[in-house]
Amino acid sequence: MRFFFQLLYHPFAFSYDLVAWLVSFGHWNDWVRSIFPLLEGTRILELGHGPGHLQRLLLDQGLTPVALDESMQMGRLAKRRLGTKQQLTRGLSQSLPYPSEYFDTVVSTFPSEYIFDPRTLSEVRRVLRTRGRLIVLPAAFPSNGFLKWLYKFTGENPQALDHALKERLKHPLLKAGFTVEIQISEMRSSRLVILHATK
Repeated sequence: MRFFFQLLYHPFAFSYDLVAWLVSFGHWNDWVRSIFPLLEGTRILELGHGPGHLQRLLLDQGLTPVALDESMQMGRLAKRRLGTKQQLTRGLSQSLPYPSEYFDTVVSTFPSEYIFDPRTLSEVRRVLRTRGRLIVLPAAFPSNGFLKWLYKFTGENPQALDHALKERLKHPLLKAGFTVEIQISEMRSSRLVILHATK
């Protein structure tokens, strides 16, 4: 999977939107928009902005977000979508180039494993104000035959599988000193896993 993401975020970044549309059955932007009710304040940092979909949605809401991504190719795609005035930074989440206690919310949708790196979580805590929020949308599952197959394959019932997934996702955030809640959101044709962690 790491190799696949490396390709998708770098040499094949141009195909990201198509892949996202295919894996979400056309619901990608609906999935991303699902985090809006959890956002707090006006100072919002997005980690892993990709081709800029969430940035576009936040700008359309009248907010002034900033964003960071390691991929030069994603930066180019996002700039085309957003214009050159939008604050996009190329960098690593393990070393954020922002002042301490500055952001109300840090958000990341469908990030790769970097989001659970202790160095990333330490940096997120540093740049968040007291009681600021980290919102992560790490996964979505079609609520059709795929979930039934998954439950049958694992031998778990939905509640047991949800509990195991929640515990696995919570652990790095709790270890980093966050208070964590995990929400399973039912949407038309899909189930979303959303983490909201408070500093």
